Amino acid sequence: MMKTKLIHLAALQVALLVLTSTHIAYASEDASAPEYEFELREVWIPMPDGVELAADLYIPKGTRPDDDFPVLLEYDPYRKDESRSGRYSLYAYFAHRGYIVARVDIRGTGRSEGRLIPHEYSNQELDDGEVVIDWLSRLQQSNGNVGMFGISWSGFNAIQLAARNPEALKAIIPVDATEDLFQDDVHYMDGIMHMDTWEMSQDLYNALPAAPDYVLDDEYFENRFDTDPWMLTYKQQQRDGKFWDRASVRDRYDDIRIPSFHIGGWYDGYRDSLPRMLENVKAPVKAMIGAWSHTWPHVPYPAPGMEWRHEAVRWFDYWLKGEDTGIMDEPALAVYVREWHPPGPYLEYAPGHWRYEEGWPIKRIDHQKLFLHDNRTLSRQVPRESLHQLRYVPTSGLEAGGPVMWWGDVAHDQRPTDAFSLVYDSDPLSEELEILGLPTAVLEVMADAPHANWFVRLSDVAPDGQVTLVTGAGFNGAHRNSAREPEVLTPDEMFPLNIEMHFTSWVFPKDHRIRISISNAQWPMLWPSPYPMTTSLQLGGPEAAHIILPRVPPGPGATPSFEPIAASETASGFESLDSGNPSGYGEIETVVRNKRTGEAQVVLTNSGSTRYPWGLETYKERIEHKTSDPNPENTSVVGSYELEMKQGDRVLLWEAESSFTSDADNFYYQFVRRVSENGELVRTKTWMKEIPRDHQ
Repeated sequence: MMKTKLIHLAALQVALLVLTSTHIAYASEDASAPEYEFELREVWIPMPDGVELAADLYIPKGTRPDDDFPVLLEYDPYRKDESRSGRYSLYAYFAHRGYIVARVDIRGTGRSEGRLIPHEYSNQELDDGEVVIDWLSRLQQSNGNVGMFGISWSGFNAIQLAARNPEALKAIIPVDATEDLFQDDVHYMDGIMHMDTWEMSQDLYNALPAAPDYVLDDEYFENRFDTDPWMLTYKQQQRDGKFWDRASVRDRYDDIRIPSFHIGGWYDGYRDSLPRMLENVKAPVKAMIGAWSHTWPHVPYPAPGMEWRHEAVRWFDYWLKGEDTGIMDEPALAVYVREWHPPGPYLEYAPGHWRYEEGWPIKRIDHQKLFLHDNRTLSRQVPRESLHQLRYVPTSGLEAGGPVMWWGDVAHDQRPTDAFSLVYDSDPLSEELEILGLPTAVLEVMADAPHANWFVRLSDVAPDGQVTLVTGAGFNGAHRNSAREPEVLTPDEMFPLNIEMHFTSWVFPKDHRIRISISNAQWPMLWPSPYPMTTSLQLGGPEAAHIILPRVPPGPGATPSFEPIAASETASGFESLDSGNPSGYGEIETVVRNKRTGEAQVVLTNSGSTRYPWGLETYKERIEHKTSDPNPENTSVVGSYELEMKQGDRVLLWEAESSFTSDADNFYYQFVRRVSENGELVRTKTWMKEIPRDHQ
């Protein structure tokens, strides 16, 4: 039996809402039809230590007395009550088709009890997750089979819990998620310090008490408000190792013994996991990648999206209901082949077409070498020996990837960043060239300083001069032998550097040029290395510098057939009044460069407001990045955040100020939390920490 707690009357209509669904037209016979109405209940799941986790259950109303249903779980800290504004239509889609959907708040977040988890994907969180899965499998209405799905955090959790193989977990669908926590997650991109707007703002959201009452008592202060900021934990883990190994699956794919269906987007930073999963996981595995960024494919940016929920039902019907939907007879990979488009920063529609591939690696791919030449060209001919040098410009790189791009999103025209890079162009192409995979740059480099980073970008140069970023990657030079045991560089000593760029698809049109660009900065996306310097690139010789392109030969390929995107349903009482930026994160408002001093400043802002049944929430953030060319060691990111909740005569305000700065030897962290009620300060707490730079 499910234990239900008393809920504040202001939220009763939401927390115990019973809904009558509208029937949705269904065009295909290969998946469960939308034949069920459903009800929404709030329940509490007991943990072994007595803590109870809050869950929303979307429960189909059986049409027959003996109806039972599989359970689909999304498990993250993003506050299930507030999330109904965006998740309701998603969960309703599955409930209509005969699935119980469970949305569970992680311990210490949202309405769940207990102390806030110490960081992402902690052992406590994953241990609790196994208990949740077992509990859901034993629901009276459950058929005993549980699937997990989710985007970003909940997608990460699906992968990690699949590696634990709890008995009732039968299949997963992670969306925009990765199995490599050090190299791919937002804290360190390509092994280099990254200051993400999410990790800065999340430490404010972690300080919120449960909606709708927002009780400010001693238990709240001890278990949430006073807990250490997560970012402080991450920034002390600057190299790969045990901290990241705890939940990464990158070196233990055999641990995943249940079926997994991975969904990614070309404009999302977590897409590299798809080919790795297809290649390494021995359990049944499928993947799909389209043109969207860090979002659900049925609400895409940029377009076109697709009705992934229909494919998800086919997947879960097969593995959780035992129905042969034909999904396992289809090729393992569905890929949206990107065609040329002009540079961003905004793109409403990404041109291209869908194609099936049998899996990964793709056998017919021809790995084509293009060598870098002294005259700044790319060709198949081996070049003569020469040396190209580049002065390090720490303030460059904004166009190649801003603070929230993660090697995703739609990049600006690359020409301003190329002006501070070593650039090599092919001749105009005599015919179109398609690539699919992870291009690689094979280089020999050196620096006249003890630390340097390298960045390689692959771009498409149109006949009119526009330069569109196709893919790229960074590399921390201290990690050239090991990201676990970094080593300083020996100044003026040449060494090999192979940089595998991020997963991509692109069709270079006829008469366009292929460009490779090499630099040592990508600020403000990645933290500048601390020393002024000049780097060198060896051309020609035994290991002549070259790139390897995963060329796809022309040829026919099967085309997936996807259902039209279904109309969305909305939850009563929720209204987005101001949705803020398209990305949902801080976006660039101003860029100021002082040519005389070499200093640069980038300011990002974001704001939004949402009306809930229990009140009006307004959010604001401002983030300021600074660095300078003569003194890159003195770099800073300062953020301020406000979240206001108005409930009649009661006004609650949470504020946070985050400062992360550096010199040549250390990072300096400061974080301040405040909460006020009706204009009176209730509590404030400050954290300060000096953190040694560890080869960053």
